[in-house]
Amino acid sequence: MKITAKELRQKWLDFYKSKGHVDIGAVSLIGDGTTGVMFNVAGMQPLMPYLLGKPHPAGKRLCNVQGCMRTVDIDSVGDPSHFTFFEMMGNWSLGDYFKKEKTAWTFEILTDVFGLDKDKLCTTVFEGNDSAPRDDETAQLLISLGIKPEHVFYLPKEDNWWELEGTVGTPCGPDNEWFYPIRNLENPSFPDDYVEIGNDVYMQYKKTETGYEPLSSKNVDTGFGFDRMLLFLNGLDDAYLTDLFTGALAKLEELSGKKYSDGGETQRAMRIIADHTRTTVMLIGDRCGILPSNVGAGYILRRIMRRSIRYCRTLGVPATAMLEVAKVFIREVYNESYPLLVEKEEYILDEIGKEAARFESTLVTGMKEFDKCLQGIARKNEFMKKQDPSYKEETVIGGKQAFRLYDTYGFPLELTEELAAEKGLTVDTVGFDAAFKEHQEKSRVIAKGEAKGGLESHSEMATKYHTATHLLNAALKTVLSPDCNQRGSNITDERMRFDFNFDRAMTAEEVQAVEDLVNEKIKEDLPVVFREMSLEEARRENFVGVFDSKYGDVVKTYSIGEFSKEMCGGPHVAHTGVLGHFKIQKEQSSSAGVRRIKAVLE
Repeated sequence: MKITAKELRQKWLDFYKSKGHVDIGAVSLIGDGTTGVMFNVAGMQPLMPYLLGKPHPAGKRLCNVQGCMRTVDIDSVGDPSHFTFFEMMGNWSLGDYFKKEKTAWTFEILTDVFGLDKDKLCTTVFEGNDSAPRDDETAQLLISLGIKPEHVFYLPKEDNWWELEGTVGTPCGPDNEWFYPIRNLENPSFPDDYVEIGNDVYMQYKKTETGYEPLSSKNVDTGFGFDRMLLFLNGLDDAYLTDLFTGALAKLEELSGKKYSDGGETQRAMRIIADHTRTTVMLIGDRCGILPSNVGAGYILRRIMRRSIRYCRTLGVPATAMLEVAKVFIREVYNESYPLLVEKEEYILDEIGKEAARFESTLVTGMKEFDKCLQGIARKNEFMKKQDPSYKEETVIGGKQAFRLYDTYGFPLELTEELAAEKGLTVDTVGFDAAFKEHQEKSRVIAKGEAKGGLESHSEMATKYHTATHLLNAALKTVLSPDCNQRGSNITDERMRFDFNFDRAMTAEEVQAVEDLVNEKIKEDLPVVFREMSLEEARRENFVGVFDSKYGDVVKTYSIGEFSKEMCGGPHVAHTGVLGHFKIQKEQSSSAGVRRIKAVLE
């Protein structure tokens, strides 16, 4: 069965809507802070509160195609099957249907809709243990549908059981995984010739201190890989040959004069540029979009972008090739399923262009720093040889040096390793990892500070400053651009510091205009009105969410007249007249693409 990405997406959604499901659409790719990860790594992740018992506003039967991102595979991208961004096709029952309906529907969509051969389908179910029985119910349902009995395999808990580790009182249960052959298609052997295409999780137990007990309200969580299913349905063994990527590869062939089919480093470079550019587009163009930086999620984005830029050099094309590839994803591949990308196209391309220019310039500086490392090693070896002719020459670039190249000059570790190898050297990757972990810990400390809204206390003065950040945020959007958003803040009893995205220094006139506008709203003595509402209602009413990680499904909102509307959990004054006079003391750069304002209330 030949099928396009757009057709596959529609078939999945149409099928489950025909079974009474509501398409809830995709949520932000950026993690919302409730699960402790930077990015959504699975389709079910954003639905965790509802799987744990919260009623969903759209009902008990849900479906979608959800964008996901996993950072653990960055270094594996370049082979035929790894991506950083991918999508999951999902559907859920929240206390509604269960195993009988779900096994039948999964079998139906795989065989009748997608045309997979039922005689080649294999499935695995839970084999049981001392705490929970063998899942014979699912096995018998599968066999009754037409799955060969010898194609139903019982596997242990580590393979076919889902639960939240370290928790008590949470739902859990067996899962039914589905497999299809990728090799030896005429006579495949399980498991060697098969790969997993998706699974159905049956949350039918509650975890207790001593084991499990049955749940009265049972859930179903289904997840099937969109990119992988597209591969199967088109009879391919290279995921970059689906129509998700063929347009991007054609553009790279046009720009480089080389062919994807050439294989080797050419093929690897094209895959990396295509995947990393797609992920870049998705992260910058996301509803909660981020920009490249040296901390947190922005650090991951910068790493991906700079790896792509380096492979542009390998392919023999300028870094601006990313812009042409990005246009393919925005205009042709995801224009219908992610329309926000089309709206933000100019912004996305502008940010990619700026990062490409930054890295191109730092490569020159970074190479000078790398040469200094080599010179230092050479000097040491020369000195030690004079002292002791039997001295074994140093051949390792230190971990801290490698991390400095990474953190300060944007050199991916693999770039340093490749450059070192050309000189017969290696890199202390253990020392690099230690330096990297130290950096991550500092980032976490910063992140925790942001999660508190930047307040060091909840004193009366800090409360005034916090309210003033709302006025400042709204004023920046008015004077500079509606796309200006808060990127961080720090508040004490003496002053406020406010970071926001903007790509240049403010003019003196703009600084004065922002200051005047804030003071105008203070003088108007506007009421600060608090309301609780659903997240969706807040978005419909155009409340601004600065850091989504602060918010749950019911959010706190604060309106300052019609001037400022924000979702926020911090303390606020009752009306603006008590704030005093707002004075901007300094406007400066915080990091690439981010500006910082320091201000006081007099």
